[in-house]
Amino acid sequence: MRAGASRYASLVDRDAFEEALLGVMEQKQHWAWPRFTAGEVAADRLHVHLEQEYAVYVRDFPVLVARAYVQCPIAAVRRELAENIYEEETGGLVAGRPHPELFLEYPRGLGMDLARFDAVELLPGAAAYRALLDDATQARGWSVAAAVTTLFVEGTAHERSVLDPSAPPRPEPPLEEHPLVVHYGLPLEHLALTKAHRRVEGEHRAAAWRVMLEHVPAASRELVVAAMEETLAAWLAYRDDVAAAVGLARP
Repeated sequence: MRAGASRYASLVDRDAFEEALLGVMEQKQHWAWPRFTAGEVAADRLHVHLEQEYAVYVRDFPVLVARAYVQCPIAAVRRELAENIYEEETGGLVAGRPHPELFLEYPRGLGMDLARFDAVELLPGAAAYRALLDDATQARGWSVAAAVTTLFVEGTAHERSVLDPSAPPRPEPPLEEHPLVVHYGLPLEHLALTKAHRRVEGEHRAAAWRVMLEHVPAASRELVVAAMEETLAAWLAYRDDVAAAVGLARP
């Protein structure tokens, strides 16, 4: 058992496990993000954010989920993960193209040099976050791998709405109001990934929670929550580094 896991003895109770996971996800908010969406990042530095996101997890996300798949002995969970992997890797269910390829439509539409994305040098916080993702998906069992990928990486601070229809959902303004369109002139046709996410993410969110709440063994719940908290801390540090690299100072 990893250090700190004993703090979660009550997680044998499913409701407590659910609430602990929601508590982590509701902290997945970074001080700089409203400034990104307000267009405060200079256009000639926006590439840093997109490059780091791509290299840290977007490019390899299907592989990260697949690591959970190959470790899992539960057929029902493997089916949930396989559908996620198939869509992310091929776009065969909704998007029509692999999601990592669709992500590159953002920099393409913004006129960026796509060669940058072939050899991204990770910022220190980005490298640490990616190292944690690799460890969590390769060395801690399928439950942690599935939680960190399908719940934390794919999820948002609005996860409660997946389980409680009365909770505020993730905002989905019209595509014409997307920050990249409004502040940087991205043509709407390059929002293919955003469109795909809006079509598929509802089911991905529901599937992630089904896996967590119906299939993670009670004995693994402490490790899952501890790993989620560790991932949150690494993600926040990663986003701090990106904010500094694009010229945003913490208030």
